[in-house]
Amino acid sequence: MHFHYQRSYRGPVQAVIFDWAGTTVDFGSLAPVTAFVRLFAAKGIEITPDEARGPMGTEKREHIRRLCVLPCIAEAWRTLYGSVPDDTAIDWLYEAFIPLQVAAIRDSAQLVPCCREVVAALRRRGIRIGANTGYNREMLDTLAAAAAEQGYQPDSNVCATEVPRGRPFPHMSLKNALELELETVQACVKVDDTVPGIEEGLNAGMWTIAVAISGNEIGLSLTDWEALPPLEQQQRRSAAYARLRASGAHYVIESIADLLPTIELIERRLVRGERP
Repeated sequence: MHFHYQRSYRGPVQAVIFDWAGTTVDFGSLAPVTAFVRLFAAKGIEITPDEARGPMGTEKREHIRRLCVLPCIAEAWRTLYGSVPDDTAIDWLYEAFIPLQVAAIRDSAQLVPCCREVVAALRRRGIRIGANTGYNREMLDTLAAAAAEQGYQPDSNVCATEVPRGRPFPHMSLKNALELELETVQACVKVDDTVPGIEEGLNAGMWTIAVAISGNEIGLSLTDWEALPPLEQQQRRSAAYARLRASGAHYVIESIADLLPTIELIERRLVRGERP
């Protein structure tokens, strides 16, 4: 008889890798949307916040490229400038986008409620903290400085322009894992508010937890979310949970405030020899 020996990790969670906007800071992931809407407005093209949110989670130049192939934007661009946006136009848009994005980040870098407390509780358990983002290094440095002033400092910070491929490729999470000196990807959890971010964690072989309310799927500030009537909150919550579950996330939670019980569930599964 042929016995297949299956090796499995049975220890605790060693690291959690967080997304930034919509996950740990910027409730509603508003900074990128503001910047994209302003970017196209400056070129005479009106885009809606929902259109701007479509490719969220991807690296920002790629995000702009995907917006430019939307029929409404491509047609408006052709009408104004005589052709659809080519690579040169996309490069130009990206250069113009950087200062808009940095300014928007400064305006909306508040930590998501309970972020600091949850991260402190993870650290007390010996869990290392990584973070990654579709922002470039200049944008990330602006955001990390604002977060540090509020008491949140990840041990490893990776941005999309520092790896060969951004999300949904696993490169950023794997770079975090290297920097955090992770023993195995099975001991790592990726927490994100977008489908490409969850796919990144799955492609890296990690556990994944999606946050539904604080991020891109709902896309409202905390004040606006709390002002919604309960029935509308419930409808939007259900839709966000459904979309994030469909991405393959192991768990979906409301926000980082609900993270700790889910980490405990994952640790129980690890002890039984389960893998992501």
